Amino acid sequence: MPTHSAGLLPYRKRNNQLEVFLAHPGGPYWKNKDEGAWMIIKGEFDEEEPMEAARREFKEETGFALDEPLQELEPVKQSGGKVVHAFVVEADLDPDEIESNTFEMEWPPKSGKKQSFPEIDRAAWFTMDEARKKMLKSQRPLLERLEALNA
Repeated sequence: MPTHSAGLLPYRKRNNQLEVFLAHPGGPYWKNKDEGAWMIIKGEFDEEEPMEAARREFKEETGFALDEPLQELEPVKQSGGKVVHAFVVEADLDPDEIESNTFEMEWPPKSGKKQSFPEIDRAAWFTMDEARKKMLKSQRPLLERLEALNA
């Protein structure tokens, strides 16, 4: 049975262009990766409704609580099998004000030392063309679905 995660894809319109708010994952594995590494802010859920999980994860990973109405996109299946339930929301957020929660892992590997890292180390607004380069390949269909809603 595949794992499910839910997340929010904030968007805004600037100079008649759509822009999306994406996050760069924190931690040592992602530190030197940029193109193809950015993603929607999301997290796994079990019993919770996907929309509520998406709002919760967004708040935990950015510090922003978005209460605006959400619109659900068709889910995407990532290469590892995880199903991502995404919701779009029109919002204008300041990426410099994110306050991410943290996770702990052994680093360096097999060192016995635990280190704490932010879930996301930065966020930014991207035009749709920029987002297609920056975003995880498996999540890029979400951009097409957002564009279809705004056509």
